Amino acid sequence: MEKTMDKIVNLCKGRGFVYPGSDIYGGFANTWDYGPLGVELENNIKKAWWKRFVQESENSFGVDAGILMNPTVWDASGHTQNFSDPKMDCKNCKNRFRADNLIEEHSKGKVSAEAMTNEQMEAYIDEHHINCPVCGKHDFTPIRQFKLMFETSRGTIDNAKDVVYLRPETCQGEYVNFLNVARTARAKVPFSIAQIGKSFRNEITPGNFLFRTIEFEQMELQTFCKDSEAIDIYNQNKLNALQFAKDIGLNEKRLRFHDHEKLAHYAKCACDIQYQFPIGWEELNGIHHRGTWDLSRHQEFSGKSMVYTDPITNEKFLPTVVEYSIGVGRLALATLCEAYDEETLENGETRIVMHLNPAIAPYKVAVLPLQKNLNDKAKEVLRMLNKHFMCSYDEAGSIGKRYRRQDEIGTPFCVTIDFDSLEDETVTIRDRDTMEQKRLKIKELVPYIYSKVEF
Repeated sequence: MEKTMDKIVNLCKGRGFVYPGSDIYGGFANTWDYGPLGVELENNIKKAWWKRFVQESENSFGVDAGILMNPTVWDASGHTQNFSDPKMDCKNCKNRFRADNLIEEHSKGKVSAEAMTNEQMEAYIDEHHINCPVCGKHDFTPIRQFKLMFETSRGTIDNAKDVVYLRPETCQGEYVNFLNVARTARAKVPFSIAQIGKSFRNEITPGNFLFRTIEFEQMELQTFCKDSEAIDIYNQNKLNALQFAKDIGLNEKRLRFHDHEKLAHYAKCACDIQYQFPIGWEELNGIHHRGTWDLSRHQEFSGKSMVYTDPITNEKFLPTVVEYSIGVGRLALATLCEAYDEETLENGETRIVMHLNPAIAPYKVAVLPLQKNLNDKAKEVLRMLNKHFMCSYDEAGSIGKRYRRQDEIGTPFCVTIDFDSLEDETVTIRDRDTMEQKRLKIKELVPYIYSKVEF
């Protein structure tokens, strides 16, 4: 079976995982709306991540910082001066592209453009005669740097409006709240601040579905520590991030570490975890040793001391930051790509099945009355189950077709109500992956399903 992005996109659109943004108006480039299944998948991924990195951590605290921040935040972070992409236009069809993406896609990921200057990228594109992906011509403008932050304004009078920005990353909200969290949570270094939230980037994307969009959600963990502890924390973050990716359902054979060749001027080391999507090896998440740069810049621009005082030794120091960041949509896309399967059954039919980890599956269980005159009993079972789990209810078509519909959206269990259920209070429960069926008492369903869907 060839697993392609087109198959994933068609399933997502057809089954209610993801719709094109503003669909009835013909869409809006690089925006997507999550449907009934997609919103549950994303929520379950976020719950699993939060449970692992906040709930189960002894020294991790959550925040939900504002999308709009004081504009000076972005001066301190360097975004207003330096946050841009190398882009070039095709003179023939007028489409715009990121030069580094053209190089990496042409080389199928074998050449990294992150360490190249504009002149080196232009030379590579000319030397290898890389053509426009839209019209096929080789006639580009020189590379120019385009700002990635969306600008808006605050104020009610036209000539008295202040420029503000939609945040291009969530981490600055954790940095500016470092002192607040340390004080109110009585947090002792090393400790982490976690956040899940939206970010926005005005960038040209290659159109690979959810992989890169102008509006996206990030899950981030910023750890504040002594500089002497940072490398150990950095290495542990790499292992923890990899383990989470595997636990969420990604195959270890399609995961790898990729150390950055070109580091930001403040970074000590940086590493991505890449996943082998149908479009090739691409970044799933990043782990960065950021040094003291972030807090030192906010200290400088705000005039507020960010120095931490150790409550035991009274040692004063500016904490180092180690970052772990992963995109919710990108991880959702990876889990969908990983889960998709086409199985040939003994009767020759093809079964499309999404082998999603039960913990993140949109629906945990589907309730299926064998016949419509069993609806009353089936609805009774549904009301019991949906106090605990997201459930689907389906009474249309043959039981076999209903099983197939649930397989295709990744529902791990189907509960069938038959006439014996009226007599002995038992039901048939079917496993998505093995297709095996067994009888259970109705009162045993909730603890049984809980035992299978825990993360």
